[in-house]
Amino acid sequence: MKKIELDIVALSHSVTQSHNYAVVLGEIGGDRRLPIVIGGFEAQAIAVAMENMSPNRPLTHDLFKNALDTFNIILKEIVINNLLDGIFYAQLVCEQDGKEIKIDSRTSDAIAMAVRFGCPIFTFQFIMEAAGVVLDDSENDKLMKSEVKTGSSKNKLENYSLKALEKMLEEVLHDEDYEKAAKIRDEINKRTS
Repeated sequence: MKKIELDIVALSHSVTQSHNYAVVLGEIGGDRRLPIVIGGFEAQAIAVAMENMSPNRPLTHDLFKNALDTFNIILKEIVINNLLDGIFYAQLVCEQDGKEIKIDSRTSDAIAMAVRFGCPIFTFQFIMEAAGVVLDDSENDKLMKSEVKTGSSKNKLENYSLKALEKMLEEVLHDEDYEKAAKIRDEINKRTS
């Protein structure tokens, strides 16, 4: 089966389930989004890695990354490989000494590891057909621009991947909204400096 590459577009509170979060994955080169409901601890694990924060003591995902690094195991990619009864399943695709190893994982843990290793995230067409959503232009604009409002926007911008921020910057510059562009630019500069 042909794999579809995804990128983290947003990490936010879930609108459907209180006390939970949603990580929104976007199809690279496409307009479909794959929202996945995750717990608070998993959202924190993803956000910490996305922001390159260094906690005083390693989080569980950092510990697992350190263990893989110690044994020269490379995380090549993660694959969201199944969807049963509304639950996503994933695998870590690793390599050690030229041998491929697949490890079953919760999707949220797999995403947290992908962020730490900087490896790609993939899924399959049947999963995108079953759970993916396509936002029309007005909904997509609302999703992108609602994160750039004044006041608490800084926290929300921090939830976007660098790639998503760069795309958002292009869009607000095209719309000549320089105030929003400055906020996005500042967030990009904070990460790349």
